[in-house]
Amino acid sequence: QVQLVESGGGTVQAGGSLRLSCAASGSIFRIDDWAWYRQAPGKHRELVARITSEGNTRYVDSAKGRFSNSRDNDKDSLYLQMNTLKPEDTAVYYCKAERLGTDRSLRAHDYWGQGTQVTVSS
Repeated sequence: QVQLVESGGGTVQAGGSLRLSCAASGSIFRIDDWAWYRQAPGKHRELVARITSEGNTRYVDSAKGRFSNSRDNDKDSLYLQMNTLKPEDTAVYYCKAERLGTDRSLRAHDYWGQGTQVTVSS
């Protein structure tokens, strides 16, 4: 059974930094893309950043220049370095493993982490 566990959330003052981590465990053969999403109270969940299997990254406009997404394939892990945090970054952050395969077949599924709270005070 595959599980994703996030860590690194917390409370920080505006202008500060946090580094989120997401580790996948279980029977994992490959992970195509990884992504970070966030959901603020009363709002829809939104995509923050995605990184492909080739290491190509994309960010939501509000995160460009401040957030950096990286992955460690050997550790089946994903990271999000968040700098110059703003109060509007406050949300629960979720990692998502996209098209995760557990064997050499073409079968793959998406998996979500449980979320980690990030709170930025003004």
